[in-house]
Amino acid sequence: MAVVGPTASGKTDAAIALCQALGGEIVSMDSMQVYRGLDIGTAKPALNQRGGVPHYLLDVADPAKPFSVTEYRDLADAAIADILARDRLPVLAGGTGLYLNALTQPMDFARAPGDEGFRQALQEEALTEQGRLRLHARLAEVDAPTAARLHPNDARRVIRALEVHHATGLPMSAHARDVHASRRRYNPVILGLTCQRAALYARIDARVLRMVNRGLLEEVCSLAQTLPPDCQAMQAIGYRELLPVLRGEADLAQAVAAIQRNTRHYAKRQLTWFGHDLRVRWFDSGAYDTPQALHRALIVCVAQRIAEIKDRTKDGEDAPE
Repeated sequence: MAVVGPTASGKTDAAIALCQALGGEIVSMDSMQVYRGLDIGTAKPALNQRGGVPHYLLDVADPAKPFSVTEYRDLADAAIADILARDRLPVLAGGTGLYLNALTQPMDFARAPGDEGFRQALQEEALTEQGRLRLHARLAEVDAPTAARLHPNDARRVIRALEVHHATGLPMSAHARDVHASRRRYNPVILGLTCQRAALYARIDARVLRMVNRGLLEEVCSLAQTLPPDCQAMQAIGYRELLPVLRGEADLAQAVAAIQRNTRHYAKRQLTWFGHDLRVRWFDSGAYDTPQALHRALIVCVAQRIAEIKDRTKDGEDAPE
């Protein structure tokens, strides 16, 4: 099963409650919680916040290096196999839609998410002398077939192809020959958490303030001592906005406002992504008096679905994994 939705919607707490009730273990689907050292700004749950539930795919990547969706898929596959082998329930939890798709269906490169910081750097390079030629040569190194069909002056498509490789670790031309495309992958029950937009944005703004009070600036300062500012990890929301503060180019209040704004925009993109996924069964947290009431509704929903699957399996029908 999977718990998805926008940032600050309560996915982590809901997934923990489901695991505690149903004997599950969590496989994170957060593209920034994979990095070691990015804790406060990614809302990574500390050990004492995990309710005794094992978590996988946290702190598995070196923040100095890119981490691709194919690397995520391979590690998540291994974690899911281990959980199933012990007769436990794998619970995917997070807001990275591309990770969910990588685990449940052939990869959709056309929907690979953009990286605004990465894209901006490429766009700036394209404006320099010989910049478009350099970008095209860079694409040829990682995706020769796509470079062969694109003219160096077609900067927009060249940059998009570089973005796809940056986000997924695979060339855009590889989507047709993805080795996983010909076989069925997981078919989980997918629960989505949402709430009224104004309430969600208020949660986001408040959470950003809590992160700052917990020491987010100090975390970014520590990371900046060893990581280049243009590396993938430091382009995460909450980190890239604070780098100008460290350089004396912006004040903290400006950076906090930028983090809140960019996080709200990210939540809107998440809602759009998951809103197009007809597999998701949505739960409006505003319809429940307490988080515990919401969790009970989720547990009942999943328990009923598990019972249905077991009944179908007894009857010899195919069932979701």
